[in-house]
Amino acid sequence: MPSLPDQSGSLLSVRAALTGYQPLKEEIVRRQKSLPKRLLQIAAFALERPDEVAFGTVSSIAKHVGVPPSAIIRFAQHFGFDGFVEMQRLFRDRMRERSSEYEERLQSLNHGVDPNDEAGKTLEGFFAAGRRSMEGAFQSVSHEVFSAAASVLSEGETIYLLARRRSFPIVSYMAYSFGKLGLRCELASSPMGIDSDLLQFASPKDAALAVSFSPYASETVTQARALRERGVPLVSLTDSPFSPIAAISNVWFEVVEADYGGFRPLSASMVLALALCVAVAERKQWS
Repeated sequence: MPSLPDQSGSLLSVRAALTGYQPLKEEIVRRQKSLPKRLLQIAAFALERPDEVAFGTVSSIAKHVGVPPSAIIRFAQHFGFDGFVEMQRLFRDRMRERSSEYEERLQSLNHGVDPNDEAGKTLEGFFAAGRRSMEGAFQSVSHEVFSAAASVLSEGETIYLLARRRSFPIVSYMAYSFGKLGLRCELASSPMGIDSDLLQFASPKDAALAVSFSPYASETVTQARALRERGVPLVSLTDSPFSPIAAISNVWFEVVEADYGGFRPLSASMVLALALCVAVAERKQWS
């Protein structure tokens, strides 16, 4: 992406550079620390729920975010657009590109499936969602970020794993994998309620991995912040640059799981988690 002017630069130059959703996303992330509170709220919503921005109105989006409609227009102008509709085109273009690709894939998946077989349709739907998740993660997770995360975790004497609710199976599987690989880890989620007691032993010589997706589990965020305040290196797996655990992490992954019928398989997250476990074990052997 070409370098963009800061707020004192030409808005025309900014708009000329932001010709697609991805460049706009990168620019929003680049400026997030300087955005006023309301614009930051809109930015987080836009990146976490781009489909609603693509098809929503100024009023409906403002209602979702909890800001006045004028703030939505101001947000678009802040990034060099004449108004909301001009910015919205980038979100709609993103949807058209994805829809075209997904229709082709679904047609391929559904080839030979009995149209009266409802169970078969459900199975194919979840396979399609898992495939979209995997392909999205393959594009969003760079080798550099993966290598950096493996380095952080491999340098820890003990790896603390943090997650709640639907994210918990990911760290549970990581704890199992680390155990099989002979690595010390602690799963900081116990039905006995001793999480705080367990985490008090973590030090800067250790490392932690936190997993949380929107809506973010407050317990995970609180634990991750407490560890960072004590100097414990942190890797996180989340779904947005505006996630509260991304902001405090040494290294973080952005993985957005596709859904089917409102259910989100953890396909990409599980594969990434297992790959990370093996990469950490390999680095432990080298050191």
